[in-house]
Amino acid sequence: MAGATQGKAVGAIVASWLAILLYLWLRFGNWTFGLAALLCLVHDLFFTLGAIALCHYLAGIPVLSSILQIQDFKIDLPAVAALLTLVGYSVNDTIVVFDRIREVRGRNPLLTESMINDSVNQTLSRTVLASLTTWLVVVVLYFSGAEGIHLFAFVMVVGVVVGTYSSIYIASPLLLIFGEGHAVTQEATRSIVAEDAVTT
Repeated sequence: MAGATQGKAVGAIVASWLAILLYLWLRFGNWTFGLAALLCLVHDLFFTLGAIALCHYLAGIPVLSSILQIQDFKIDLPAVAALLTLVGYSVNDTIVVFDRIREVRGRNPLLTESMINDSVNQTLSRTVLASLTTWLVVVVLYFSGAEGIHLFAFVMVVGVVVGTYSSIYIASPLLLIFGEGHAVTQEATRSIVAEDAVTT
């Protein structure tokens, strides 16, 4: 890719990250949700880029290059489009889990490991089935698609798997790490109690 194109690609990815961070901050009313999702997206992106880089060495193995159609992939515009698609797909799975965490948590000021575990279990079947359906489609696209979309399909094959497990096993625990599981201040607790009294 040319230098100008590389700059635009990086700018597009960073802009999508910032937009997602702002959206989740506004939607959930707390920066920790946005930051947790953003770190998962960074993880997904670099893991997928690492898989592309690994193909440079795997392409030299005849068995892999013939059976799995591994090539010495080069980043191009379709690959950037695939990475942006991956960002949207991964954050969608993460939002589903975060929404259920918010429902299970209710007005409890303290997020516990049990709440996260229940939320993940309740959304697990939906996440796995949706991801499996998408993954099967991109696998077919990878093996039977045209040469021009081969890298696009490869990015999605790797990205769907990585995005699925990160939304389940990384995003939610990060909420506890960033302080959602810490006890809130007395002032915040009094505010919640007062709001409950008004609603009742």
